[in-house]
Amino acid sequence: MVAEADSASQGSAMQLKQSISLLHGVCLIVGNMIGSGIFISPKGVLMYTGSFGLSLIVWAVGGIFSVFGALCYAELGTTIRKSGASYAYILEAFGGFWAFIRLWTSLLIVEPACQAVIALTFSSYLVQPFYRTCVAPYHAVRLIAAVIICILTFVNCMKVKWGAILQVISTVAKVIALIVIVITGLVKLGQGFNQNFEDSFKGSKLNPGDMALAFYSALYSYSGWDTLNFITEEIKNPERNLPLSIAISMPLVTVIYILTNIAYYVVMDFDQVLSSEAVAVTFADEVLGWGRWLIPLSVAISCYGSLNSSIIAASRLFFVGSREGHLPNVLCMIHIKRYTPIPALLFNGAMSLLYLSVPDVFQLINYFSFNYWLFIGLSIASQIYLRFKAPDLHRPVKLSLFFPIVYCLCSVFLVVVPLYSDTINSLVGIAVALSGAPVYYLCFHLPPSSRPAFLRKILSSLSLYTQKLCMCCMASPDIDLDNLDPEKMD
Repeated sequence: MVAEADSASQGSAMQLKQSISLLHGVCLIVGNMIGSGIFISPKGVLMYTGSFGLSLIVWAVGGIFSVFGALCYAELGTTIRKSGASYAYILEAFGGFWAFIRLWTSLLIVEPACQAVIALTFSSYLVQPFYRTCVAPYHAVRLIAAVIICILTFVNCMKVKWGAILQVISTVAKVIALIVIVITGLVKLGQGFNQNFEDSFKGSKLNPGDMALAFYSALYSYSGWDTLNFITEEIKNPERNLPLSIAISMPLVTVIYILTNIAYYVVMDFDQVLSSEAVAVTFADEVLGWGRWLIPLSVAISCYGSLNSSIIAASRLFFVGSREGHLPNVLCMIHIKRYTPIPALLFNGAMSLLYLSVPDVFQLINYFSFNYWLFIGLSIASQIYLRFKAPDLHRPVKLSLFFPIVYCLCSVFLVVVPLYSDTINSLVGIAVALSGAPVYYLCFHLPPSSRPAFLRKILSSLSLYTQKLCMCCMASPDIDLDNLDPEKMD
């Protein structure tokens, strides 16, 4: 059974609508970048830098580094006008194998581990206000995180219609929380509370290993600048609006992050930040009095929306991969009535629950950061490669090679240095990536007639039982899940 558009109307039904304006683009980037990271990463950055002064430099450099990456993506996004961001660029430049490994690592570690971090942040901020004088119970935090992952997976499987309203509420909540934090911090600073900035570089950790891990935490907060590149085909006038959206949103987010960290450091000393399980809650307890409930509530709502967005984005990435034949059929199925990718959502949810067993949230960030920056760097390298392989390719936005070269060198630093300073987590990332090689060879490189018979039988049985249990069918590879017309579905 295959869900396809009526052939007579396929041209109009299957085209992605260009509906994203400049304002929408800026809001999408800012809304996706400002998520759980700024409420959890300050502790990680300070832990690995050892001082307030150096941590602020890391936040500033992380913003500049992200601007470089976003500018490179502006060229790639207007040159290769396909949705899928790094996956699409790696596929275009380096072929199916490396694109599959990128998809494989996203499937097994990057997306679910990132969602686990967001769920744990949500849970910590929800629980911590009830344990003001001690650390919240470990199992309670994990249990609530598991519950929210299960609820949102179920919501996306059921195609509940209030997803857009949820995103608006989430964006408003995170903006309110940051405005309150920044204004309160600046008022305190104006009142002369600057003692924490005296000798602000004392105790700085300058070894490359700690610096790389500090950047992992900071850049986790900046992740999301490639949001528009996942939906390039839906942007109005992308040659103008894509780079302009990046140029407006990136400096804005960088300034907000630096001001937020300054506010944290004005109110809390070094030990308070490192001992806090929820930095913004500790901040609120110190200065907001009866209004302290506003911060954890706002952060929890923000994380709820961010987790929902991440789950949706993961399912879209799986479909882009399926369009290129890089995923098993079982992950490319949709419900026959709700048109939701239930098997992909269930698999993603199960993997996210698995990562909740990792005891340290910063260890989780290090797990997926290795693979994330490896393939972001590879996608930027595709920009350099295509300059020489296809010099005549139409490039509405064309940067100096200085930007991608600097970005690639920095990405090498982020990938290589943790091999020495955080060997175990890095080896986990390498193992996940390498595990995709035999899968690619057996399942996609070999012609169907040469693939092991037992493998074909297993996949066939899995596909059949999934169709029966989830009431799913194979979807047309070019189907657009966000603009389905049920009347035109067979």
